[in-house]
Amino acid sequence: MTVFVDPSVWAAHGTLFSHLVSDSSLDELHAFADRVGLSRRAFDLDHYDVAAERYDATIAAGAVPVGGRELARRLEASGLRVPGRARRDAKADALLVRWDVLMPDARSVGVELVDRWHEPHRVYHGPEHLVHALDCLALLEGRPPGVPDGAPPPHHDGASSLTQLAIWFHDAVHDGVARRDEERSAALATTLLEPFLPPSDVHEVARLVLVTTDHSPADDDAPGALVSDADLAILAAAPDRYARYVRQVRAEYSSVPDETFRAGRASVLRGLLGSGALYRTEPAVVRWEHAARANLTVELAGLAD
Repeated sequence: MTVFVDPSVWAAHGTLFSHLVSDSSLDELHAFADRVGLSRRAFDLDHYDVAAERYDATIAAGAVPVGGRELARRLEASGLRVPGRARRDAKADALLVRWDVLMPDARSVGVELVDRWHEPHRVYHGPEHLVHALDCLALLEGRPPGVPDGAPPPHHDGASSLTQLAIWFHDAVHDGVARRDEERSAALATTLLEPFLPPSDVHEVARLVLVTTDHSPADDDAPGALVSDADLAILAAAPDRYARYVRQVRAEYSSVPDETFRAGRASVLRGLLGSGALYRTEPAVVRWEHAARANLTVELAGLAD
């Protein structure tokens, strides 16, 4: 891993700031920041803001000084970059506004979830993914994405609330262990929601979280189909966004040797392509099936090179 820092030219809070980034690993970026005494509050999803008086200290500790364009290029290539709009939507305050619309009497739960989604080891499975999945769920349910002026969206009903909660919880525990993550996320949903919802609703949220283990809801499971499709919507992203998703996934498993990762990833892609329709709701099939299959096919071919 190499850490890069650009010049102190970004004005804020009465001083100038640099950006500090890694070309491969957020874990190692956080470790470097700890060594030079940077507060975690200075971290902004894909970089640290470094006050001008700390610039020389970062270079003395091993950061490579580069220009702003070169730093942006390195960050983009790493797969760790979060675009500006996505960064704004994924900030803790913005997410808590969304949570308060959904569960206004359970602020403490929202705070814990937002903290979990911002854990430093996450790259793809972080707050940007949460926002994207919530917005895609809204599209599938016929609601506008985002938060409409702090008020509940049109058609906001009990069933929609439960599918939204399932998205909030589906990767709330993420240690990179398949199935175990989903099971622990479902258990967390049960624990945190029991004081606020009827037992039947708590059970349904936990069940929907488990649907994301293998994305195989039953044919008559309409809520499960919505949650599964929203979680997999990234597969149909525009080619440049899909390429960034691929880099993010690789960065999340940076400790896995390349040959092992490529073999495992190829197996996952072949499984997705060979298991029938990727999406289970009609709107998702119409919107995303063709694009998702094209993205997966291109990625699989690249792994064979």
